[in-house]
Amino acid sequence: MAYPSTIKAVTIAKTGGPEVLEKTEIPFPALKPSELVIKVDYFGINFIDTAYRRGIYPPNEFPFVMGVEATGTIIFLPTDPAVLSDPDYQKRGYKQGSRVAVDAPNSHAQYISVSWKTLYPVPENIPARTAAASLIQGLTAISFMEDSYNVRQGDIILIHTIAGGVGVLMCQFAKYRGAIVIGTTSGKEKAELAKSNGADHVIIYKEEDTVARVLEITNGEGVHAIFDGVGKDTFEANFRMIRRKGTLVSMGGASGAVPSFPPLKLCEKNVTMVRPRMSNYTYTPSESLYYGNALFTLLSNNTLRPLIHKEYPFTTEGAREAQIDLIGGKTVGKLLMKVSD
Repeated sequence: MAYPSTIKAVTIAKTGGPEVLEKTEIPFPALKPSELVIKVDYFGINFIDTAYRRGIYPPNEFPFVMGVEATGTIIFLPTDPAVLSDPDYQKRGYKQGSRVAVDAPNSHAQYISVSWKTLYPVPENIPARTAAASLIQGLTAISFMEDSYNVRQGDIILIHTIAGGVGVLMCQFAKYRGAIVIGTTSGKEKAELAKSNGADHVIIYKEEDTVARVLEITNGEGVHAIFDGVGKDTFEANFRMIRRKGTLVSMGGASGAVPSFPPLKLCEKNVTMVRPRMSNYTYTPSESLYYGNALFTLLSNNTLRPLIHKEYPFTTEGAREAQIDLIGGKTVGKLLMKVSD
């Protein structure tokens, strides 16, 4: 098969604001014996993209290819005998033309070369668009609700910013597990969205006292677990809403980093606190295969139903607009960029 000498990608030549994002031309990826080459059809846009763009995670070189999430089709398979004979590689059944979802850095290009360990086979009944909208956020929702805190039948849990992309999937998964779900959000429209996705109670934090409402709903006991991607602004209140022996899952810092605190703070209620990273739950080939299969099974049976906010064009303007919209706090659901048909 003849490959193009150059391809298009979303890159930055320096760190900075959204204006540094550009659609540029880069060389076609080198064919490596241990990797697969993917022709990409969708990019997933994530908050971590903005961190790379701003230099919070400093790029190792410029121009730097953006993105950590994509879907596409395999056009080149590994030739390394060590890879081909690996039982975990063989379990995935990769073939020319197979569709895959990608969780790997530098993935926002028309063609990418990636390790087989960062790929997830996409079943035929799952549209590429759905896979692109679900991979990272879906894996996060499932792994955090199994490994960080194992949500069980009858648990009462609190999900901050429940109308966001991860929050909606967490709500759907928690209801599948039989939990009672309390969520927080900023307005009535998002509250209705959360309720339509299964939330039992939604607190509009701009209008209500979140702590008082949670304690009212739980008869003063508090919740079994809190899933919090807000960070600084909700941290102290979380300790008033968690019950004895509860678990606080700190998922991020949209309002700023969680402040330093003495470990003795945890012993007031024997609270467990976790600050997980999804990639450490999908670290081994067996773990990634398990969670990938779980995700696509739940998508196939409609247990998980990702929301897509908007599909952006594969242009400089589209790349900039997507990140501006994402950090603006007005999006509901996943942001995608369509690369090819």
